[in-house]
Amino acid sequence: MKKLMLGNEAVARGAYEAGVSVVSSYPGTPSTEITENIVKYEDIYVEWAPNEKVAAEVAVGASIAGARSMSCMKHVGLNVMADPVFTASYTGVNGGMVLCVADDQGMHSSQNEQDSRHYAKAAKIMMLEPCDSAECKDFTKRAFELSEKYDTPVFLRLSTRVSHSQSLVEEEPKEDIPLKEFDDNPAKYVMMPGNAIKRHVVVEERMKALSEFAEESDLNAVEDNGAKIGVIAGGIAYIYAKEALGDKVNYLKIGITYPLPEKKIKDFAAGLDKVFVIEELDPIIEEHCKAIGVDVVGKEVFSLLGEYTPSMIKKAVTGEEPAEFNEVLEEIPVRPPVMCAGCPHRGVFYVLKKLNLYVSGDIGCYTLGATPPLRAMNTTICMGASISAAHGMAKARGAEFNKKLVSVIGDSTFMHSGITGLVDVVYNKGTGTVIILDNSITGMTGHQDNPTTGYTIRGEETAQVNLITLCKSIGIENVVVADPFDVKNFEKVVREEINRNAPSVIIAQRPCALLKRVKYSGSCKITDKCRKCQMCMKLGCPAISVHDGYLEIDPAQCNGCGLCVNVCPFGAIEKED
Repeated sequence: MKKLMLGNEAVARGAYEAGVSVVSSYPGTPSTEITENIVKYEDIYVEWAPNEKVAAEVAVGASIAGARSMSCMKHVGLNVMADPVFTASYTGVNGGMVLCVADDQGMHSSQNEQDSRHYAKAAKIMMLEPCDSAECKDFTKRAFELSEKYDTPVFLRLSTRVSHSQSLVEEEPKEDIPLKEFDDNPAKYVMMPGNAIKRHVVVEERMKALSEFAEESDLNAVEDNGAKIGVIAGGIAYIYAKEALGDKVNYLKIGITYPLPEKKIKDFAAGLDKVFVIEELDPIIEEHCKAIGVDVVGKEVFSLLGEYTPSMIKKAVTGEEPAEFNEVLEEIPVRPPVMCAGCPHRGVFYVLKKLNLYVSGDIGCYTLGATPPLRAMNTTICMGASISAAHGMAKARGAEFNKKLVSVIGDSTFMHSGITGLVDVVYNKGTGTVIILDNSITGMTGHQDNPTTGYTIRGEETAQVNLITLCKSIGIENVVVADPFDVKNFEKVVREEINRNAPSVIIAQRPCALLKRVKYSGSCKITDKCRKCQMCMKLGCPAISVHDGYLEIDPAQCNGCGLCVNVCPFGAIEKED
């Protein structure tokens, strides 16, 4: 039976059909839905791990124990996962192990635009790259087979458009894959230097075998249309090229991103007048072609930045200008990203802005605290860096600067990689203030549970990490829980904590407004007491606006959270139930 599926859903289906037993991931757009879709297959063990490194280690352990395993992450999550992954290249596998990494060309939800293909080459791990949902399923199954055949982890590389586009997928029965015998082999799995140096030899021999496979495999497919122009492309770039150029060119579709074939590329290019390499982000295929003596046209006509489009490809290859779109005559209002109405983080950033503090920020929906009118975040580097970076700033600039500095980090991000930064502050006699934004969920990636929520990925009750106890256990004596909507008290708490000559933690505790169990009532209304001071506009709430000099609250957008009521100095905003 054929079914319309997202690419991510198709990967989940492929893992199920391939007989995967253990899946451990950390949510990250655009990869999140892979793991969320695997949950519907009840005979698979699935979990959200605290971070990607832990997720990879769980997958490695399951593989050594004889099960087929998988871990899924976005491209920056692969940075976190890199340590165990590079070593797993040396150990190899027992049960097949697939690592699904989704790149985010265009940075729709990411802090950078890195190209994960570099990891395949650096770690010497085979990488497959599907171009649509059907291939997502099929390539996932092939990845498990190749993992076991060649004793290697296998990367499956997706992109935002492949992950989140839909196409038809043929559903097939699940394979009956028995648990392999536990591989008790210290020489293979204990990576101390004496063993690792021998395993490196195995890795290099494996790469020779994989290179031979890449030459013959149907995953790298030639489409001969009798043309004199050739295109080498893979993944979503291949789909765009086909849409733009049709059968006017010959194609070498790259399904094995690493290792790339040599002879197949040379044979494809022979007799062609010109060969284009079409690949988003870095010139991985292009540089390989030039290194083996094949003259290709690549980044001199294609951008290193962002996503491609069929129109862009058509113009670069044929010189034809894309068809003009109808001109939009109406002025369309801009809609910048903004925290939701009722977002608990808004009260935090309102206070931090009012106190003119320097804010070391982190990765989450609260990163929007950096945008006007709140403009209350000064740095965002990577998951967990808010605490560590602030510690470095304080050590560089001294105690007085530290009284003007706070770190802001979400509850899920704190569990991911913020704990070690806080340990560093305590251990090295720091005096910074950390604000943990506890909104009772992992908000940015779509409401996934985490160790602080008390529920597993399947919604089962489990042990709930107590943030107060955790912080005190690592040496933080001053831990305060405060409601960010009680802005007067929250301001008082922040003032007290930044002036302590000791490290402190403020837990800003209020659940995400979009959680099903959060039910605000009614809406807020501006009365005739309003003096047009526009203090409420400083909140950046999308429900509040100014029309002809008068302030208004849109009842269709207001959820009645009441933060504006607490902020108005003249009592001009009232709650209507």
